[in-house]
Amino acid sequence: MMKTRQLGANGPTISALGLGLMGMSDFYGPADRQESLATIHAAMEADVTLFDTADFYGCGHNEMLLADAIEGKREQAFIQVKFGVLRDSAGGFIGGAYRPEQIKNALAYTLRRLRTDHVDLYQPARVPHDVPIEDVIGTLVDLQAQGFIRHIGLSEAGADTIRKAHAVAPITALQMEYSLISRSLEGPILDTCRELGIGVTAYGVLSRGLLSGQVKADTFAGKRDFRAMSPRFNGENVVKNLKLVDALTALAETHGTTPAQLAISWVLHKGSDIIPLVGARRPERLQAAVAATDLALTTKDIAKIETVIPANAVSGNRYDDHGMAMLDSES
Repeated sequence: MMKTRQLGANGPTISALGLGLMGMSDFYGPADRQESLATIHAAMEADVTLFDTADFYGCGHNEMLLADAIEGKREQAFIQVKFGVLRDSAGGFIGGAYRPEQIKNALAYTLRRLRTDHVDLYQPARVPHDVPIEDVIGTLVDLQAQGFIRHIGLSEAGADTIRKAHAVAPITALQMEYSLISRSLEGPILDTCRELGIGVTAYGVLSRGLLSGQVKADTFAGKRDFRAMSPRFNGENVVKNLKLVDALTALAETHGTTPAQLAISWVLHKGSDIIPLVGARRPERLQAAVAATDLALTTKDIAKIETVIPANAVSGNRYDDHGMAMLDSES
């Protein structure tokens, strides 16, 4: 049986592991539709209930894919959706859309693509620079009162922003990158979430595959893949980072597991208020991630893992300069 966790102090009890769907539509090269559907079905069979998507993943494709996968089983899925990122016809990013009328319009299209009458958790993908966060949350409160969304979330928000948002309405969860080599969540942001009873859904727990043990220095070179441009996967950075992965792999072998499973389990052990999202695109990868929820780590095990990969040991930022500038959590 899949373990469960409560999502924040005012949220529902959902699976202790979630499935992030981004790679099934965008960013990580071509994805096979049948493999994607099979992976979502495998997740549901394993009692995974949390599914993370966004209206800009594949310009709506991701939401429609999820709708097809959960047809007739909507009540078994807790769907969280990010909004606010604008794309152009070439797939580029051209800004944000966080004004009240833009949010209401985005949700209307999301509900149609998902073929549902509500989203379980709705969250701005980034903290906007041109619209006060209080106005964004106020709009979500209106949509919540109308029954179109059940819970309000944030993504990549810093501690001050979290407090401002929570003062308008209870925030159920913060979505943020968190892994052995992405530790910005720790400190003021996580402390604030815990003080206010806000849960965390952690994406990038395998650092976009870097911690999987399957990546080589030239894996993404020249490919249409987000990682081909990511600082952590390029030049001397990736060489240094793969040495960290080698050390994690060696440690995982002593536990009779894989570096990916050890990395997922590490996140699971960092607090019952944190739910990891895995970006599996094939059923066997999903099943391996689910198996990580049964891996028991002691306090000594956690300390050993953090000795092998200390905080701030990674080389390179998680996004390029433009992407980092968009992160309120890193400001």
